[in-house]
Amino acid sequence: MTSSFTSRLKLERQASGENSGNWGNLVNYVLNRVDASVKGYQAVNVAGSSNVTLTSNNSTSNTDDDSTDDQVHNAILEFTGALTGNINVFTDAVETNYALFNNTSGSYTLNFANTGHAANGVSVKQGTKTIVYSTGSKVEDIMSDLGDIEATNVTVDDGGSLKIQDTTGGEFVGLKANATTTSYTLTLPPATGSADQVMATDGSGNLSFTDVSGSVDWQTTVQTSNVTAATGKGYFVNTTSGILQVLLPSGPSAGDIIGIKDYAQTFGTNKCIIARNSSNISGTAFDGNLATNGEAIVLYYIDGTRGWIVIGNGQESTTGTATFISASGGSQTCSGDYRIHTFTGPGTFTVSSVGNPAGSSSVDYLLIAGGGGGGGANAPSGSPYGSGGGGGGGGYRESSGAASGCYSRTPLGACVAAITVSASPGAYPIVVGGGAPTTPFSSVGAAGTPSTALGLTSTGGGGGGNQTNTAGVAGGSGGGGAGGGSGGAGNTPSVTPAQGTAGGDGTSSNGGGGGGATAAGSDATAPAGGNGGTGGSSAINAVATGRSGGGGGGTYGPGKPSGTGTCGGGPGGPGPGSTSVGPGQAGTVNTGGGGGGGSTIGPNPGPSGGGGGGSGVVIIRYKYK
Repeated sequence: MTSSFTSRLKLERQASGENSGNWGNLVNYVLNRVDASVKGYQAVNVAGSSNVTLTSNNSTSNTDDDSTDDQVHNAILEFTGALTGNINVFTDAVETNYALFNNTSGSYTLNFANTGHAANGVSVKQGTKTIVYSTGSKVEDIMSDLGDIEATNVTVDDGGSLKIQDTTGGEFVGLKANATTTSYTLTLPPATGSADQVMATDGSGNLSFTDVSGSVDWQTTVQTSNVTAATGKGYFVNTTSGILQVLLPSGPSAGDIIGIKDYAQTFGTNKCIIARNSSNISGTAFDGNLATNGEAIVLYYIDGTRGWIVIGNGQESTTGTATFISASGGSQTCSGDYRIHTFTGPGTFTVSSVGNPAGSSSVDYLLIAGGGGGGGANAPSGSPYGSGGGGGGGGYRESSGAASGCYSRTPLGACVAAITVSASPGAYPIVVGGGAPTTPFSSVGAAGTPSTALGLTSTGGGGGGNQTNTAGVAGGSGGGGAGGGSGGAGNTPSVTPAQGTAGGDGTSSNGGGGGGATAAGSDATAPAGGNGGTGGSSAINAVATGRSGGGGGGTYGPGKPSGTGTCGGGPGGPGPGSTSVGPGQAGTVNTGGGGGGGSTIGPNPGPSGGGGGGSGVVIIRYKYK
């Protein structure tokens, strides 16, 4: 019988008469393997988006106790590298155990599983450590189900929170210390108390349930305008026609009580503002907002520090405590305290929590449609001869940025407010407009398609004209004219502020430039095609980027330069300032840039089409912490 290997650690079992003179080395290799399996550590780079199978060798490969051992047979594994997609990390399909550390970066999941059993693996949260064991076909996370734990004291360090999960494991209640806490202990009451009681402290940290002094006298007159609240009164507030304000009493005393109820189930559409009237609400100097349909709240004045606190119905988050928007959808990045969702294709911006004005309740946006196509030059033979106009940039709409960090943007958004979002409904469909296709020779460029988001629409850029269909097409920004025709109108349909500008006029043979977001396309001249109009530059995604520029006009005849493109707009054919025949160049993807017009020199050996427009983009940004 020859030597064999164990199934779990792959240790060599010596057969009688085998490996004469080499037993010492082979036994050492086995000891090295045992040493690594009990105490060994190895870092494994799993960067990228591909699954990783850990190396697994027989003990004969482990010629020392460090560098030559495989990855599977180590007690501790640390995974490193930047993930660009969700991955599986596979170990041998045998019984074993590990201590794991997911030290990767990138917002993707790492699933640790037995080979051939990915569905029975364990997802290791990024930045965390855990202990697992394997049955050979399933990996179990010991740390996720420790059962009952008894301890004299539990300390949560560094401003963390103690989280108690619900039965689904998806939601939790958390307890967290104030950032500037002076150490103290709260002792809970010995029993649950009675219905409608509140919890109070004796000043030494001992909590007890107590009855609320006073009650709410609900007024039967429905409030349809702003109201100044009186102590002890409750108000039915109807916000059907618009936002209303309830002004709390001035100079309140401990025990004062106020009630507010949504009369018409419209707080989600038109909120009710709780004006604090110089008193704190839940310990902060912010007005409160009731923004959930059907919401009811009772406020109790406790003291000058906490001020008005919520009892009965309602939540603390509806008053002065800062809460923030939480949402998903698109490609997500962060810049400081601000989260950015970028959509380069269709999707849904889903709001799960709306926050409040003390934190965030509205989003800034950049909405760009697809760019128009450049006009095609005339046919390879026949007359008249002429070039194509540049395509117009896609419609450009943006907010001021004041709600999410005041990044650089165009003057277009100076006075445009951010959009207040709602969690009911919280799903906002996103449509990203496609750029116009490449234009055949002797054809008018097609318009780009619109982008829609948050109830807004940006119109696609207009196509460039050609020699026989001279006028540029109207759109978000207009296409450049050709054959002596005028440029297409911008900001069509009209919105305020304007979403684009007009295209430039063409000469009898040279194409005008397509309009851009902030500047009209240049007119063609006798010796040259018109340059595309300037687009807009925004750093909503933390990088100042030019978008929605017009395409350059094409040119006719040797020695005459074609128009240039800017902010994603494609140049006239066959390149910026070119004096040769050739097709217009395409607008840049996800900028909404217009395509360049085709260029010709008369009857030529090949067609010169117009460049296609660049696709649009939707970017949403808000404060998330």
